[in-house]
Amino acid sequence: MEPPFTRLSPLIQALAQALFPLLDKPFAFFGHSLGALVSFELARRLRREYAVQPVCLFISADRAPQIPNRDPVIHTLPEGEFLVELCRLNGTPREVLEDEELRQIMLPLLRADFAVYETYGYLTEPPLNCPISAFGGLQDHRVSRGDLEAWREQTSVSFSLRMFPGDHFFLNTTQPPLLGALSQELRGDG
Repeated sequence: MEPPFTRLSPLIQALAQALFPLLDKPFAFFGHSLGALVSFELARRLRREYAVQPVCLFISADRAPQIPNRDPVIHTLPEGEFLVELCRLNGTPREVLEDEELRQIMLPLLRADFAVYETYGYLTEPPLNCPISAFGGLQDHRVSRGDLEAWREQTSVSFSLRMFPGDHFFLNTTQPPLLGALSQELRGDG
């Protein structure tokens, strides 16, 4: 029942405060799309404020943060146009968009997520001192291999990139190989 976050900085601050007490053991972050940006900025905030970092940062289906967003802003569109864009992006189940009651619950949350992403402004900091592993979909028209490769600049240690069949939501159709890749990376034999 709390209002959703519409800007990244307050979200990251809340996450850092909530998670820090639990980070007394090695940890890793995985983030897909907006979650990739959240994971990245959370790792930077934890480094700045608490001098801790993940053992690995897993990035999925998002351009590197230093690359400006090329997509049109949609979080401010009127409802009908916003719904058209949601359908075009193919990430929201059709059942949600077609059910009036569900739509009224979900649209404010979806708008807030897009607002967090679309209002983000990258600030330069030193690269993280943890490996970054990036994952992408071969048919993703929103995030290219080059967008993913640019994450290399955000680490001072190792970087890897793996591409899977599928679009922006490739993780829904390639779960076993993706989980296998994550396991390999965490074991150190990736």
